[in-house]
Amino acid sequence: MLNRRSWAIVGGRTLLPTGWEDDAVVLIEDGVITDIADGTRGHPVLEAGGRLVLPGMIDLHGDAFERQLMPRPGVHFDMRIALADTDRQLVANGISTAFHGVTHSWEPGLRSRDSLVALMEALESARTHLACDTRLHLRQETFNLDGEADALRWLAQGRVALLAFNDHTADIVKKLDKPLEAMTVLQRTGLGADALRQLAHRVASRASEVPASIERLAAAAVAAGVPQASHDDMTADIRHWYQGLACSISEFPKNRETARVARALGNHVVFGSPNVVRGGSHQSNAVGAATMVAEGLCTVLTSDYYYPAMLQAPFRLAADGACSFEDAWALVSSNPADAARLHDRGHLAVGQRADVLVVEPPAAMPARVALHLIAGRLAHAALGAPMALPAAPRHKAATPMPEAVGWVEP
Repeated sequence: MLNRRSWAIVGGRTLLPTGWEDDAVVLIEDGVITDIADGTRGHPVLEAGGRLVLPGMIDLHGDAFERQLMPRPGVHFDMRIALADTDRQLVANGISTAFHGVTHSWEPGLRSRDSLVALMEALESARTHLACDTRLHLRQETFNLDGEADALRWLAQGRVALLAFNDHTADIVKKLDKPLEAMTVLQRTGLGADALRQLAHRVASRASEVPASIERLAAAAVAAGVPQASHDDMTADIRHWYQGLACSISEFPKNRETARVARALGNHVVFGSPNVVRGGSHQSNAVGAATMVAEGLCTVLTSDYYYPAMLQAPFRLAADGACSFEDAWALVSSNPADAARLHDRGHLAVGQRADVLVVEPPAAMPARVALHLIAGRLAHAALGAPMALPAAPRHKAATPMPEAVGWVEP
């Protein structure tokens, strides 16, 4: 019975595009929301039991799967195992659509072309076996000039769902003069310090070729209908330049001024949920994501490097008064759907794909996904999850508004 794609979700506090509704029955047929009604119409019932009924989350930038691939420096695991375990983490944390941020770098090792190609092939083979709708977010290192032809081909082949322009070369060069900071890069590349230094300086010497390469890749993305993001924008001028290339997502801008310009241009501005949950960035010079939300300078939150943070962040934002819970949940659902041009999801509304969460708000423990439907199919059920029942009369069960629920440190 739980493999079916038609349901009536009853008895929850449901977040609709118009706001909270205690009386709503979410009707699902063949994986699509067909009505927000006041009766079950003969559908099997999922009784939410007063929990929150929310649209599934969309993660535009997550790279925590790298820890499944290489849990310890130099220790690698089969990509199929890594993808399967990552899939379980995603759905248990309420992420219905995930963009795996895979770096295409000039570095050898974990972020090399070979690693990327292997992951792309494994993902394409596994996609029909994964519960989460999992897509490729190609993080193109702009100094990876020798990899441009590959990226152009992958865009033309439809293998890329989101293209981001990254530039970590200057940062890597700086880290190589600081042994402790260099260790992470050395471990993931497998190179010694001298060899990596020589490679990094050789790559950096081609800086004059980079802008033209970005322009060609951006044009290819436009032709393929692939949304684009620029990563770690340092200045307003950089954001304006990328905007001119039809790159309309600003990922992790480095300062408030750049974020303001991005919003003035109508861009989506992305920050990380871990920043919100931890109360600040792990990087000393980075802006606080919660502050950016409160100032209207952040429109999308992602899992970044920690999948559980996406579910907890909206509750933290609401509890701290940065914004309403409704607006906070939009940061992980409808807004990323808009940024990624996924117009079939992100809301609990008629015609939308039935990506639905039944969530227990934080109390003695952090928020928990009790039940997760993706395209109407059961993707995750926790202990004590709503039970599937024959069609029966609906009854209401109240629960506090999320703003009134206390924040619990995970």
